Amino acid sequence: MGRAPPALSSASDVIDPSRLGALMSTAPEATRRTALDAVHRALGATMTDFAGWQMPLRYGSERDEHHAVRTTAGLFDLSHMGEITVTGPQAGQALDHALVGHLSALAVGRARYTMICAEDGGILDDLIVYRLAEAEYLVVANAANARVVLDAVTERAAGFDAEVRDDRDAYALLAVQGPNSPAILASLTDADLAGLKYYAGLPGTVAGVPALIARTGYTGEDGFELFVAPSDAERLWQALTEAGAAHQLVPCGLSCRDTLRLEAGMPLYGHELTTALTPFDAGLGRVVKFDKPGDFTGREALLAAAEKAAATPPRKLVGLVAEGRRVPRAGYPVVTAEGTVIGEVTSGAPSPTLGKPIAMAYVDAGHAAPGTAGVRVDIRGAHEPYQVVALPFYKRER
Repeated sequence: MGRAPPALSSASDVIDPSRLGALMSTAPEATRRTALDAVHRALGATMTDFAGWQMPLRYGSERDEHHAVRTTAGLFDLSHMGEITVTGPQAGQALDHALVGHLSALAVGRARYTMICAEDGGILDDLIVYRLAEAEYLVVANAANARVVLDAVTERAAGFDAEVRDDRDAYALLAVQGPNSPAILASLTDADLAGLKYYAGLPGTVAGVPALIARTGYTGEDGFELFVAPSDAERLWQALTEAGAAHQLVPCGLSCRDTLRLEAGMPLYGHELTTALTPFDAGLGRVVKFDKPGDFTGREALLAAAEKAAATPPRKLVGLVAEGRRVPRAGYPVVTAEGTVIGEVTSGAPSPTLGKPIAMAYVDAGHAAPGTAGVRVDIRGAHEPYQVVALPFYKRER
């Protein structure tokens, strides 16, 4: 999905295994399994506990899976994401009040990247919202935040003629990503894929399976996300696998999704987005729509954040490319040549496409311009040189 504005892509929950942190379960027997769990195990996937779910980390080489998405196509299970349906005559107005975006203005069949914020303006989650019908919306939350988002939307919609429904068990979510994905999907559906715009969705059938077909993703490539009934997930996975054989489709896990989204400069909740940051702190103030009708949760705090950001630019999210081979990780300090701390790494990994370690980091505005000299990352006491670059690191040819 999910988890990004039009320059980005989706709010899907992914992360490198070395950075799973608090999202990893300490009680595997308590974790949930997707409808495709048996398929992943039969394929020999390395499984991990992620946000309360058993999920495939990789099936073989995560580098090979990464390159497949960049050059051919990859198939993902995203069924851990949280789906929330909002229906009723005032469904749009309820979401306008609950979220920072203007969802009542969203056309039927289109999707929008947005956020849900706390009263103090802190980001609770980033979301994709689909308008399925005049009075029906589908809100897709990150797996780790699904309950928080459900509870907040339910509470905030209480004064509207709208119903909020927890549909997390009603969907399995598969994604086909990569330059060959349109050809693969076209062989299995009569839906008008050529006319399906980016950030749009339409109902249809894929290999005979009823689905919401969305042109969204979290990899930086063209692709589709398919919402289907869990009982149809195995059938659809098999059909996609068979149709994709001629197009070098490979199954892909969470590890390569992390490096793909990092190269594409897409924020990950818990790293680039947290409750300690407002959308303006994250450089995503454009998703906040102050001109929409009515009030919304966090409005006053976000107005203050917008004014503060205009007067005193906050730390800016930038890209860092290593001059050496050492890989930065989230939380590592960014420093000047003299050792003064000027920021902090939020995500870092080796980039299979660039062949170098890369990172995203919040740094002081005075050191955020691409090409800024003298920037270092403190990697366990060693100050490793990095080049400041504009995001994204990678952008596909269109």
